[in-house]
Amino acid sequence: MNKFSDMSTFVAVVEAASFSEAGRRLGTTKSLVSQRMQQLEKRLGVVLLTRGRPLKLTEAGQLFYADCTRILLDLARAEESVQDRQASLGGTLRLAAPMAFTPRYLAPLLARFALRYPQLCVDMEAHDRVANLQDGGFDVAIRLGNLHDSCLVARPLTENRHLICASPDYLARQGTPEHPGDLQQHDGLIYYNREPNGMWSLPMDGAQHSFRVRVRMRTDSGHQLLEGALAGLGLAILPTFLAADALLDGRLVSVLDDYAPSGGHISAVYLKTLKTSPKVQALIQFLGEEIGRPAPWDAALIAHGLLPNGSTA
Repeated sequence: MNKFSDMSTFVAVVEAASFSEAGRRLGTTKSLVSQRMQQLEKRLGVVLLTRGRPLKLTEAGQLFYADCTRILLDLARAEESVQDRQASLGGTLRLAAPMAFTPRYLAPLLARFALRYPQLCVDMEAHDRVANLQDGGFDVAIRLGNLHDSCLVARPLTENRHLICASPDYLARQGTPEHPGDLQQHDGLIYYNREPNGMWSLPMDGAQHSFRVRVRMRTDSGHQLLEGALAGLGLAILPTFLAADALLDGRLVSVLDDYAPSGGHISAVYLKTLKTSPKVQALIQFLGEEIGRPAPWDAALIAHGLLPNGSTA
C-alpha cells in the first residue's frame, strides 16, 4: 500500500474529472485507476466520489481532496528543498544511449556538458539494446525513433531523419529503383530492431506499406549497415546522422526520396515524477541547444540540396 500513490491518483481523478483521462495523465489504464479508487474508499471506509458524468466529490471527498493537495504540495516542496541544495549539479547522472549515435555526436557533447558542471559525474553506457529505466539503473536515456512507452516522459531533441541509401557502384550494377515495388529486385541490408521480418515499411499514398527486399545482410548495428552500404552490398535505410558524411562526399547516394521512412525523433526520456531532476533538466536543455533544429548533419545536407528543408518525422 502506497498512500502517496493513492493520494496522487485521487487528485488526478478529481482534476481530470474522468478515470480514463486520469489514467492517461498518470501513464496507466482506466481500469487500474478505478481499482485504486475502490481500494482507497474501502480502506478509508467512505465514499469519495459519486460515479457519473461528470464525476462529483462527496462531502468526505472534498475534505480529503483538500488535505491531499496540501500534503502532496508539502512533499513536492520537501523534494525541491533537497534538490535546491544540489543546484551546482553534484552527484552522478546515469545515462543510457544508443551506440550508433554516441561516438561521432553524443560523446563530445557529453564531454562538454561534464566540463560545464565539474561537480557532476556523468555515468554513461552506450549500447544498441533499449535500456530499462524502470529498474532504477538510469536517470535518463537517449532514444531514437517513435516512442511508445507511456510510463516515460519524452523530450524530443531533434528530428531523426532517414534516407534509403546505396553506393554508386551498387547502383551502377543493379540499377536505381524508381518505385518501392522495385525493391524486390534489389539487395537490402536489414536492421533487426526496425525490420525483424525482413520487410521495409515505407510511406506511400498517405499510408504505410510493406515491401519485400532481398536480404543481403542482417545486423543490429547501425555502423554495420553503413559499412555494408559503403561496400556496395545493397540498399540500406540509414539515419542521416550516420550517412551524412558519405552522402556529402558522394560515397553514398539516396534513392526513393519521396518514400523515405520516418525516423521519429532523437529524444531524451525519463520516468514520470512529481518534479524532474535538475540534472536531467540541465542535460536536456544542453543537448537541445547544442544539437538544434535542424541538426548540424541535416543542415549540411540541406545546404547541398541533398535533403528537403523540412521535417519528415
